[in-house]
Amino acid sequence: MEDLISIVVPVYNAEKYIRQTVDCVLRQSYKNWELILVDDGSSDGSVALMKSIPDERIRVLEYGEGGCAALARNMGVEAARGRYLAFLDADDLWLDEKLEKTLQHMKENDAAFVFTAYEFGDRDAVGTGKVVVVPAQLSYKQALSRTVIFTSTVMLDLEKLGKEQAMMPVVKSEDTATWWRILKTGVTAYGLNENLVIYRRGGKSLSSNKLEAVRRIWKLYEMQEDLNFFERCICFVGWAFRAVARRL
Repeated sequence: MEDLISIVVPVYNAEKYIRQTVDCVLRQSYKNWELILVDDGSSDGSVALMKSIPDERIRVLEYGEGGCAALARNMGVEAARGRYLAFLDADDLWLDEKLEKTLQHMKENDAAFVFTAYEFGDRDAVGTGKVVVVPAQLSYKQALSRTVIFTSTVMLDLEKLGKEQAMMPVVKSEDTATWWRILKTGVTAYGLNENLVIYRRGGKSLSSNKLEAVRRIWKLYEMQEDLNFFERCICFVGWAFRAVARRL
């Protein structure tokens, strides 16, 4: 029997994209998964659309507060039944072998934490050809200056980590804060340098606002990691250089 992979997707007013995202999961070559769609108080037709999809592997939960992806994800993690946990955002897409290849890489390296390369897509999730290369391994200190771990590429082994480690804090860039917290315990993140994810970028999203990104990373260094000013500056220079390089 193949291991069950739990896939957690926070959904907030994603009616325009969520069917396409669900379809990319349905096409996965690895079939033993459960898809946990957590609605976070959507005011559009997201919930009705998700509930209309006829597949017993799909569960729709309603968190209902609105606009807090961290708490919506945490509700999904709590409900997860699988040994392995994968995150997927409601407007991103996976290539058909994403789960199969990520799990294979995890087992080959006896890893607790795996992430993959990904490609920037336009507002229609058509790949732009710009693929973000990832390192073979990433430690906590390395991760502080290179936020190369993208949420929709991540898979965790809950048997090795426990669900508590996968819970996200309610802060800006909660996903990055979570990866740092896991790595800080001595866990190594293993990168699979193969593009298996399309990161849809369109409109004025939080992550595309460069000034806001700078504020968020600096705040994480200061408040979450308690780095002194000199340490923050060193990490920030590395982060800024790599952030620019990823988008060139």
